Amino acid sequence: MAEVIQRLNQAGVHSGLGAFNPPGTRPPLIGLAVPEDFELPAGFMRHHQATDDGQRIEAVLMFTPDHPYVLAHPDLRHRVVPPEMAPEGLPLRTITLPPPRSRQP
Repeated sequence: MAEVIQRLNQAGVHSGLGAFNPPGTRPPLIGLAVPEDFELPAGFMRHHQATDDGQRIEAVLMFTPDHPYVLAHPDLRHRVVPPEMAPEGLPLRTITLPPPRSRQP
C-alpha cells in the first residue's frame, strides 16, 4: 500500500487513497491513556488513533489547540499532555500499542 500511495502522490493525486500517509510514515502519538468515562475539563481532549494495520489504539490525552499552554508554546506541535500536567483524578497510565496483526499468505 505504501508504494501505491507514494505513486499517487508523485502523480499529483492527493485525494482518495492519495490523501493518506504511507504506512509507517506517521507513528502513533504515545502519551497518557484517557478512559472513555473520564470527564475531561476544558482545554483537554481525547485523540483517537489506529495502527497502520487498522487496529484501534486507546485514546491519548492532548491539549486542545486553544489551551493556554499551547498558545504560550507555539512550537508544541504534538500537544500530548505530559503526566505532570494531567487533569486531577486521571489515572496516570501510558497507552499501549497492540502487536501487529500477522499477515495471511
